[in-house]
Amino acid sequence: MSRGREPDAVVRVADAADGAPAPGDPEARDAVGTAALTGDGSGREPATTEGRRPRARGVVVGSATAVVTLVVALVALSLGDYPLTLGKVAASFVSDTGFARTIVLEWRLPRVLAAIAFGAALGASGALFQTLTRNPLGSPDVIGFSTGAYTGAIVVITLGAGGVVGTSVGALAGGLATALVVYLLAWRRGVAGFRLIVVGIAVTAVLTSLNNYLLLRAQTEVAMAASIWGAGSLALVGWEQLAVVGPILVVLAFATALVVPPLRQLELGDDAARAHGVPVEPARLAVVVVGVALIAIVTAACGPIAFVALAAPQIAKRLHAGAGIPVAGAAGLGAVLLLVADTLGQHVLPGVTPVGIVTVVLGGVYLIVLLVKEARQRL
Repeated sequence: MSRGREPDAVVRVADAADGAPAPGDPEARDAVGTAALTGDGSGREPATTEGRRPRARGVVVGSATAVVTLVVALVALSLGDYPLTLGKVAASFVSDTGFARTIVLEWRLPRVLAAIAFGAALGASGALFQTLTRNPLGSPDVIGFSTGAYTGAIVVITLGAGGVVGTSVGALAGGLATALVVYLLAWRRGVAGFRLIVVGIAVTAVLTSLNNYLLLRAQTEVAMAASIWGAGSLALVGWEQLAVVGPILVVLAFATALVVPPLRQLELGDDAARAHGVPVEPARLAVVVVGVALIAIVTAACGPIAFVALAAPQIAKRLHAGAGIPVAGAAGLGAVLLLVADTLGQHVLPGVTPVGIVTVVLGGVYLIVLLVKEARQRL
């Protein structure tokens, strides 16, 4: 018996001399388990997990985002053709009568709430797709999903079946169909993030031409209404629209929370996700459906709005100082970005500029910076 155990003893002595744990020790089992999770033997926690990010920094950034959102919202409620002091704005929430209450609660508050809710939806959708593609350019407005949702909405509007519900259904169908086409064209024994983006840009160009053709063929009144709506504006969003869109966004918020855990596993790679028991393709499909639904609902309610889904996730990632993109943080930053852009379009820029035009200008510059950075990394 003692002879049969001699090789084990030799291994233990050799490992001890090298400073490595012996195979039978608990320390060795811990090292093996860590290596299986991280993909190497470094013993480091995966850089993309939420647990590695300092909780204190996340709380500080989240609190600061909430404060900035509140301040900008109060400023937006006070500005307009009938300016109000911040005191009158605050008093209008508790007073039962007065013209100020009508201005704040009936005219301005729905637009502010829409900017916050829609911006959060855009930011969350961008975080889902950028994490899924592992590329900062993997935004739904870059890879064509937003344009596809716009196409579906235009088809519904030109057919005379408009309205919030009909337009939402058309936008969702258009976004999902576009996502399917992009993934099929980009598939080559898997979907590489950069190839997905290139295919998405090409599909976006085709859909943009199709949208222009549909508007040219439509009746004048319908084409004008669709063109104004297509600029992306919160001007026509009121309590009636929020009553329909709001509950849908709440449901999608819960759906987003459900797809985030498997998304974190997919971020480690398909093999690691399978090792952790995640069904890779169903999980990826669920992320795509939720992300497209978020974009489609916003597009149906106020038209296509660019830049927010592209920039908010990357800003949130840098503020949280983590390797992964915080979905909740991206939603908060998206709310701030859209609210600020809408306030600038209403009260700073000449005339009343739709928020979609403001975000397109900002997003164009930001997209050029990202493309240059991506190209330099590949040289």
